[in-house]
Amino acid sequence: MDDNIREKLVQAAREARLKAHCPYSRYQVGAAVLGEDGKIYSGCNIENVSYGATVCGERVAIFNMVSEGCKKYEALAVATGDDFDCAPCCICRQVMLEFCSSLDVPVFTACPIGTQDALTLRELAPLPFMAFDANKDYKA
Repeated sequence: MDDNIREKLVQAAREARLKAHCPYSRYQVGAAVLGEDGKIYSGCNIENVSYGATVCGERVAIFNMVSEGCKKYEALAVATGDDFDCAPCCICRQVMLEFCSSLDVPVFTACPIGTQDALTLRELAPLPFMAFDANKDYKA
């Protein structure tokens, strides 16, 4: 992936993090996805006093993409306020699997001090639970 696009994606995730609604955990998360249409869609975590109604930033970004008509993404970045990078939760990984263009899409994690890790979705979810599509290669 082009370094310029990667940096734009990470920056969009960092900016989205600042919009988080997290009065209970105080844990800000921002995410951004690069849709296969070339646009960047972002989202932040949105908490609710009924914790089950809380939505993670990664899912908000993907749902924003889908609500705008794009059904697949080519890369994802997630940014937290921790001094260490944090990987998406398992519910987010499942949603990421639903809308990925490939199991090899890069997933970048970033923290405020600037470090970035890059993994593939295949590495984050090595045994994916997905609807069967005869045209896809699901081998790890």
